[in-house]
Amino acid sequence: MTKNKFWKSTFILLIGGFLTKLIGLFIKIIYTRNLGIEGISLFSLITPTYSLLISLANFNMLVSVSKRISSNINSKKVIINSCYIMFILNTILISIIFIFAKYISNNLLKEPNAYYPLLACTLSLPFISIGYIIKGYFYGKQNMTPHMVSNVLEQLFRLLIISLILPKITIYGHIISVTIFILFNIFSESFSILIFLFFLPKNKKITKQDLHFDYKETKEILSISIPSISGRLLGNIGFFLEPILLTNLLTYKGLSINYITKEYGIYNAYAISTLLFPSFFITAISNALLPEISKYNANHNIKEIKRRIKESLTISLIIGLLCTSIIFIFKRPILNILYNTNEGINYISILAPFFILYYLESPLNSILIGLNAIKKCTIISTLGIIIKLLTLTILSLLNFKIYSLIISEIINILFITINEFILLKKLIFSNNI
Repeated sequence: MTKNKFWKSTFILLIGGFLTKLIGLFIKIIYTRNLGIEGISLFSLITPTYSLLISLANFNMLVSVSKRISSNINSKKVIINSCYIMFILNTILISIIFIFAKYISNNLLKEPNAYYPLLACTLSLPFISIGYIIKGYFYGKQNMTPHMVSNVLEQLFRLLIISLILPKITIYGHIISVTIFILFNIFSESFSILIFLFFLPKNKKITKQDLHFDYKETKEILSISIPSISGRLLGNIGFFLEPILLTNLLTYKGLSINYITKEYGIYNAYAISTLLFPSFFITAISNALLPEISKYNANHNIKEIKRRIKESLTISLIIGLLCTSIIFIFKRPILNILYNTNEGINYISILAPFFILYYLESPLNSILIGLNAIKKCTIISTLGIIIKLLTLTILSLLNFKIYSLIISEIINILFITINEFILLKKLIFSNNI
């Protein structure tokens, strides 16, 4: 029964992920062609900051809420106390960014045009946070249908508003276009939350007693969130520092800010997004794995844990090998069909062989979190980020140009995947799970 539930959850997430990615592909085609290279470059430049803000704003509530609810804890208590945490975090974050947005855009990113898009990013954070909490509830219940339906309908809604509005606002310039494009997230996330609300149990009414702040439950949520967010947060901090280091070091070496911004935009918007397109397969497996491994681990069912690890990693490796091979071989027609460009072909050629290992990273991480090895995962992620940034710095100073970023990305993938696999192997053979 549990086995069927796992594969059913994976299948639902897989179908939802495929449809979401497919619709997302049409969205990307529309916005890349409408925003143009200037808009795409600006959007790519602030994306690392936006990703960091999203990580801080949701504080990995999807994992902590999922784990607490899968352990049969009072779901209302978990959700309400998670909302209290999110409210405090979002208030702090929005205040900080509104104060320092000009400094970040002018001094760190060296792009004054990033100011208004950065402000737009902060306004969408509370809506994203609420969405993560509700997703965590359904993940904990191993009910993936609401997630699938919500994601697909949200993307369709997003496609609709982008198709209708974005072409009409491009006449006002790339700064306003990018700012409004980011603000679309508020509408799409709100729509997603409304869809989720239809799937919540109608017989569980919230009373005044439920709304009371529970210190013990909040502590339990944070005891999962803080260690699990650490690795993800460090990854996002590294991603945040990436364009800052790159722009400052390469301008120091005499390269123009226009060249750096353009190449960084091509790298992220065309090369990386193409390589990550099939990642919905792995996301589906990873998201279904976490509650499953957590449950087996709580029951000390080592046999089922080993079986599930073997199945998930084998499938992830096969998918990674097939997808990256197809992208590597057909990179030119893929880029032409999707983005009407040949930009980024060289970057894909270098990165594709190493992205096979990238497809193991997420399932390994989910397994290790489910086995309560969060702290060790955090150490590996921290070291990976430090090595990546050091490599980026050294190669930029040696004038490797944008290839300093590509090589540092490859080293990061190799380091994290190999070390997480070694850690998992040690846990399995020692039976310390």
